[in-house]
Amino acid sequence: MRNIAIFASGSGSNAENIIRYFKNHPTVRVDSVWSNKRDAFVLERTKTLGVEAFYFTKEEFQGSDKLIKELKNRNIELIILAGFLWLVPPELIEDFTIINIHPALLPNYGGKGMYGSKVHETVVANHETESGITIHLVNREYDRGEHLLQVKCPVYPLDSADTLAARIHELEYKYFPAAIEEFLNRKS
Repeated sequence: MRNIAIFASGSGSNAENIIRYFKNHPTVRVDSVWSNKRDAFVLERTKTLGVEAFYFTKEEFQGSDKLIKELKNRNIELIILAGFLWLVPPELIEDFTIINIHPALLPNYGGKGMYGSKVHETVVANHETESGITIHLVNREYDRGEHLLQVKCPVYPLDSADTLAARIHELEYKYFPAAIEEFLNRKS
């Protein structure tokens, strides 16, 4: 069995979607969900899905090998960032393969501070005609890792950040779990 860990900072809708996708998978299992926010709804959401959830501090994430040891003890093969906002420290990148999803077509609208509604607000304000999602490997820079998949959608003249976000979420739910599975299949 190939074990996945999900890192999330918010409500966890993408985490839930990934967990449900792999629930009865013959070779892939979501082992655990990890959050840097003690009150993140993702921690509550996972309780109903039968997946263990953990909280960690910034010190445990950046200044200690405690988290790395725990992930290795759990035989984690792949880490998925699903709405996780901290820059991943080099030690974690060296020890694990990590995949992230970004709610825009990178390299545009990526980098520090470009997440969630901020991305959509900027795309709409710049009168772009298309946006989408980018699923990519994580390296030492925000949103600069190798692209695994990009999927586009239109941006309409009357779109708001909210209407665009809804369209982007549909793409995330449809493509993110399948892209993870395809990546793992390529790696085997």
